[in-house]
Amino acid sequence: MARKEGLIGRKVGMTQVFAADGSHVPVTVIQAGPCTVVGIRRKDTHGYDALQLGFEAKKKNVTKPAAGFFKKVNVGAVRVLRELRLDRTAAEKIGDYQVGQNLTVDLFAPGEIVDVIGVTKGKGFQGGVKRHGWAGGDATHGSMHHRRVGSIGASSDPSRVYPGQRLPGRMGTDQRTVLNLSVVRVMPEQNLVLVSGAVPGAIGGLLVVRKSIKTRKVHPTAAKAEKK
Repeated sequence: MARKEGLIGRKVGMTQVFAADGSHVPVTVIQAGPCTVVGIRRKDTHGYDALQLGFEAKKKNVTKPAAGFFKKVNVGAVRVLRELRLDRTAAEKIGDYQVGQNLTVDLFAPGEIVDVIGVTKGKGFQGGVKRHGWAGGDATHGSMHHRRVGSIGASSDPSRVYPGQRLPGRMGTDQRTVLNLSVVRVMPEQNLVLVSGAVPGAIGGLLVVRKSIKTRKVHPTAAKAEKK
């Protein structure tokens, strides 16, 4: 659960930038924001501190309840709504935010450490070898047990399969958080932020980029990275 300020965005893809010494830094390009502050949750009123952010304007197919909500808060309809809970330190600055305010990538600075939350790529129904890394059976003629499940329970005792047994099933589409990625570059004109390394999800997938919850130290390589 997010406890820091952040932005909603979409994954654009991966590329690389070059540092001053010529070394290359692999980065993920994220279109982060602009996000509109749709609501503010305060501990004395709602029991917790949070910012409700909206991302991407929605022009058509807005339901009547949603249209009424956006009209009440005097904010244009958005496609994506997310709440980012704030810890005590971040909540002290909640008075700086107002409903209708736009947040941009200026929230981040090169060298800053961030966390990225996304949904992994869906891989459909998969067998145990791919899903759980099973070794599989012999790859010889007549084996009849190349990638099958095999025995999954005892005989007379307990005469059942234990709960939690790893089996084939749906793989992917799970929420994952990658911690402590460095902000390599911020491009306010294009609403882009470049972070080091890979992030979950497919190109075009929704992401939440937030300030790191564990560390705030500056990564030296990311801070000096410059495009060649």
